[in-house]
Amino acid sequence: GTDTLQGTALCCFTVDLIDVLYFYSKTGLCSYVTRISCKSFSLLLSSPTFKLFTYFLCLQLKVTDYLVKCSVVSRYAVTTVQSSVWNQLPITKEAAFEVDLPSSAFISNFTITSSGKVYVAQVKERAAARKMYDTAKKNTTLQMLHLWFCREREIEKFRVAVSVPSGARVSFFLTYEELLQRRLGRYELTLGLRPGQLVQNLTLDVCIRERTGISFLKVLPLRTTNADAPASTHVEQSPECARVRYTPTLNQQKSISSNGLNADFIIQYDVDLKDLIGDVQVYDGYFVHYFAPRGLPVVPKDVIFVIDVSSSMIGNKIKQTKQAMSTILGDLREGDHFNIITFSDKVHTWKKGKTVRATRQNVWEAKEFVKRIIAEGWTNINAALLSAAQLVNPPSSGPSRRTSSHRVPLVIFLTDGEATIGVTSSETILSNAKKALGSASLFGLAFGDDADFLLLKRLALENRGVARMVYEDADAALQLKDFYDEVASPLLSDIQLSYLDDQAFDVTRSLFPNYFQGSELVVTGRVKTGVKDLKVLVSAIDSKQQMKLENDVFISQENGTTDSLECSGDLEGISSFVHRLWAYFTIKELLLAKLNSTDPATQKLLTDKATNLSLKYNFVTPVTSLVVVKPDEDEATQSPTTPEPTTAATITTTATTTATTKMSAAGVAKKSGSPPNLKHKKLNPGLPKSPPNTLKPPKTSVVTSSKKAATTSIDGDPHFVVQLAKLHQNLCFTVDGRANDVLRLLEDPERSMQNGHLMGAPSKDGVEDRLRNYFDQLTISAVTGNSGDIMITLTLDAVVLEGEGRDTLPINQQGSVTRQGVTVTVDNHQSCWIELAEGVQFLVLFHHYKHPSYLQLAHLGFYITDGRGLSDSTQGLLGAYTEASTENEYVVLFWYIWHKTLKILNCR
Repeated sequence: GTDTLQGTALCCFTVDLIDVLYFYSKTGLCSYVTRISCKSFSLLLSSPTFKLFTYFLCLQLKVTDYLVKCSVVSRYAVTTVQSSVWNQLPITKEAAFEVDLPSSAFISNFTITSSGKVYVAQVKERAAARKMYDTAKKNTTLQMLHLWFCREREIEKFRVAVSVPSGARVSFFLTYEELLQRRLGRYELTLGLRPGQLVQNLTLDVCIRERTGISFLKVLPLRTTNADAPASTHVEQSPECARVRYTPTLNQQKSISSNGLNADFIIQYDVDLKDLIGDVQVYDGYFVHYFAPRGLPVVPKDVIFVIDVSSSMIGNKIKQTKQAMSTILGDLREGDHFNIITFSDKVHTWKKGKTVRATRQNVWEAKEFVKRIIAEGWTNINAALLSAAQLVNPPSSGPSRRTSSHRVPLVIFLTDGEATIGVTSSETILSNAKKALGSASLFGLAFGDDADFLLLKRLALENRGVARMVYEDADAALQLKDFYDEVASPLLSDIQLSYLDDQAFDVTRSLFPNYFQGSELVVTGRVKTGVKDLKVLVSAIDSKQQMKLENDVFISQENGTTDSLECSGDLEGISSFVHRLWAYFTIKELLLAKLNSTDPATQKLLTDKATNLSLKYNFVTPVTSLVVVKPDEDEATQSPTTPEPTTAATITTTATTTATTKMSAAGVAKKSGSPPNLKHKKLNPGLPKSPPNTLKPPKTSVVTSSKKAATTSIDGDPHFVVQLAKLHQNLCFTVDGRANDVLRLLEDPERSMQNGHLMGAPSKDGVEDRLRNYFDQLTISAVTGNSGDIMITLTLDAVVLEGEGRDTLPINQQGSVTRQGVTVTVDNHQSCWIELAEGVQFLVLFHHYKHPSYLQLAHLGFYITDGRGLSDSTQGLLGAYTEASTENEYVVLFWYIWHKTLKILNCR
């Protein structure tokens, strides 16, 4: 190599050293370094400055706030993880945000804020997102973006890293949604706490509401300890609601780990469900049916254990399998029948041609057989499946066997590899199994990463079962036993949940092969307009006979409000949860159907449907990606021919992978674009500023350009301020009105309509005849061009978004909702950003006073921060002054003077 260093072309040093030196020069600590000899480089490494710099590299940025908040309404959980980081170091350093997501969850919102700059993630179709990412990566003026994937057991790892300048703060805001599954008689909510260090302000807040009542609730020890429920956990519970808060002090965090928490906070609970037909909830034209009857007798089963004993099972795998099988055999009921098949390149059946009753003697003999198992040979999956089919469907049994025996046929199939001998074609194996197994349910267990999990999933889908991963960990035997426990007690088979008289449509799966004790069947769909009573019919086979249940469910007209709940207002944000649950379930079923299809046209149709629903509901799914876009810098300071390009990075989560994105936030410490400082003798609201040490909520970025938009606003009593950029003048006027008047502020037939409702205020001393009014409510109707318009209502207490359901954002909490391309983001007690489309953005300020005088009333202020996307036909009190309507500002000024003149003449 060479003994010189020029720029970043380093030849004779290690990669780590290259990165350090490059970063060192970029920080400005040694900006004069461009060409150094090896001798000079050695002197540099031994210098106090470099040693100080490398010390800084070892320090972590300070996490000032870490908040995990979860609201659960009827099993549907919406979790928000927020983290605020401060760079207290004199150098630029990377801040990483990492969250463990349940594998069944969909991300629905992600935002980064830093020093006024906002990075709002968008959900895009995967090909479009990849194109954006590749475009950004090819641009040599941008820092290279990195994307990598990982998987750990039943979780997805979401990670994003941002470079934070010295003294700057960055906040991350991630929301994901999931339906909690009932297993073994309980729901389990797992929330990761991984701030990476000790945090002064660390809070976990969970609120659970179950309409039928909560039968029990338990907080487990942190999943890194063997203690009781973690210290400082506070639980409040009423019949229908529960509130769990965990606020560990620094000392309590340090007692768990000096490096900060790296644990899972686990809550288990179950619900009361006394009605055999289940719990049916109908809100906003959508319904969900939870079916989990209690108190039914267990139906005996015919269970065939099919165990892979090929050479790849040698070692811990076969040892753990034997251990689990010994326990499982001991748990068989005497009314059950069973058999064991082992297979490698040959298939061996313990009891030829039949299943045997689970007597004490037979169970003992089976355990002895398991002890003698030796792992060797290849893997013949097809032959093993056909041998199992002969036991559950012997040729002499005929179609009446199931009815006469009253036993449920189950095949539990475990393998750790792929088919390597005999029939190895997946399609042929699938076809053979489907023909042979008949009404038996097949449950596939993929032991380790080398197993053909895709084949097992398709086998299970086509044969009335499910597939599950068994991870190669110390608890593998426990994983096997837990899965068996889930299917050990069948209560019903061939369950059909029907909704009569064609009252429902777009219904998810409603026919189920089995219902096992401790589980739950869920169906969701849409209800036709005008239906007042939803007729529900349940048919199934129990241990003795066919059973039928029928009921009429009255459809409440409350549309999902939570006014009657005993729970706190924290649940209002997802009160209309059923329509999102319907989308969540429908997407998952479309993806499963695609997995099980071999026809390219059908696969494309299913993918398109899943993609459209994912985009509509802002879900990150296996067919969509999360795109983090870096907003443009203020173009006013740039040459018109050299605009700064946009940076994009994709974050994609799938059922088996997690994407991690590394992006640069260079320049975020610069002053961001904001609404103009509206100078007025009675009005200068500016933009609200968060306290320096509080967690900044997400805000939609303000668009600025070299052609400055004419910013208009209305605030105070009510004062209108219009900035005429070409004349360098502010046009200020006041509109007199009476209490309860509604003013048309802006009307764009192509985009939206905004109205303001006035409330009366006390008159000032000496001018009692002068009416004083403020806005206490604003309504914004957005034309989306999709299935329906979006209505946004802003009051002094909350922001309500209606369209595809109803979402409420209290103003004392930070949050963000996106519907049909319309994004609404609320800041704590300060502001609400509304982005209707590109070039159309509004800001609403919530004015509250700590110690108001009799003249000061809480009120709303309305600002058009970007009106470039409004059409030329925009009208209204503010619409006449938007950029689209002011090509000739002199005409506007003349119109204003003429209007005032007429008003004076009329007064005279």
